[in-house]
Amino acid sequence: MKVKVLSRNPDDYVRETKYDIQRVPRNYDPSLHPFEVNREYTRALNATKLDRVFAKPFLASLDGHRDGVNCMAKHTTRLSSLLSGSCDGELKIWNLTKRECVRTIQAHEGFVRGIVVRFCGTSFFSVGDDKTIKQWKMQCPEFGEEEEPLNTILGKTVFTGLDHHRQEGVFATCGQQVDIWDEQRSSPIRSFTWGVDSFSCVRFNPVETELLASCASDRSIVLYDMREATPLKKVVMTMRSNTLCWNPMEAYYFTCANEDYNLYTYDMRNLEQPVMVHMDHVSAVLDIDFSPTGKEFVSASFDKTIRIFPKNGGHSREVYHTKRMQHVICIKWSADNKYILSGSDEMNIRLWKANASEKLGVLAHRERAATNYNQKLKEKFQHHPQIKRIARHRHLPKTVYHQSKELRVMREARRRKERNVRKHSKPGSVPVTTEREKHVVTVVK
Repeated sequence: MKVKVLSRNPDDYVRETKYDIQRVPRNYDPSLHPFEVNREYTRALNATKLDRVFAKPFLASLDGHRDGVNCMAKHTTRLSSLLSGSCDGELKIWNLTKRECVRTIQAHEGFVRGIVVRFCGTSFFSVGDDKTIKQWKMQCPEFGEEEEPLNTILGKTVFTGLDHHRQEGVFATCGQQVDIWDEQRSSPIRSFTWGVDSFSCVRFNPVETELLASCASDRSIVLYDMREATPLKKVVMTMRSNTLCWNPMEAYYFTCANEDYNLYTYDMRNLEQPVMVHMDHVSAVLDIDFSPTGKEFVSASFDKTIRIFPKNGGHSREVYHTKRMQHVICIKWSADNKYILSGSDEMNIRLWKANASEKLGVLAHRERAATNYNQKLKEKFQHHPQIKRIARHRHLPKTVYHQSKELRVMREARRRKERNVRKHSKPGSVPVTTEREKHVVTVVK
């Protein structure tokens, strides 16, 4: 009697691994998997819960300054280098890999107001309350060599901000006016004023490198072109903007950090109203920096928290805080898109993960595949109520929680009053004003 059987050679489908994990052939026909969605939902729910369990964003604290950290700068060519300036005029260069200070310079008398690294990374500039611009070598001085600046320019007024061109030996400063400087000259090659007392920050556009923008004390944001003799245009807002940052991937967009607790993203081609209003902070926003991808930005606030916003989202996806961290004055997003650095006025620089639950270090192939699979599941089911609730939940400091609750009540009261006025007025006499239109006073060209 002959019995016919199916036989397969295991070498065709068994992987050669040290664990002898057998590769099981799988049929993806949906009719064979009637409970696939249920199973995936459960996996997405578990992945979301584990995401919150493993969310430990704080990595390290760089301690060494003797006064509040007032400004920071990233190195243009090295990921592991960070420069920071404090309120006592001290400037430090940090090695982030070793988490230690490699060089300390007593650069200025009074506050260090701005630091920027030259586009090639060989030197850096600093400005301070002592009305000087100083250029320093990036390399440490030789044994026995004095720590002296390469070049010192004495200005007429205090400089409050500084930025460097991305491709040329040109940098910009701001104070009572916006000045464009050539590195080879001791006087500005161009100066811009527009009837303003002072400017708090100036930033070059990283894409359209001839453009720059500044925040002024008359609540305005002014746009300039280096090739023109006069400023291009300005938008006046209801409250003052502290600083701004250009989107590194979309040339026309910039986001400004305002005193009214919000951030505003503008398209420079149409300044009549912001593209997006980003709300969540409960105190003045002091600094902002975009991620290298241009999809997100991080903001630092006087309310002692750091928030990460999507570029087109009105609310933050993440909030970072610690018990000891005080008012966060400056913030930077690392060039590899993995870390965030914050400087606060209790003399500490803190290192955070950009993705709170991300596992650092080398991942095995199967581990990476599992992470990607879980990420896709979370995206697929992100709008389901239970998953959405768990993903959005954050513990806030008590003061921030109560202030945000109070701000919500105040906003709702204002809306209710507006509705009542409109209801009891002549039709059309009280126009509907959107949230975006409320904050722009005028645009001057």
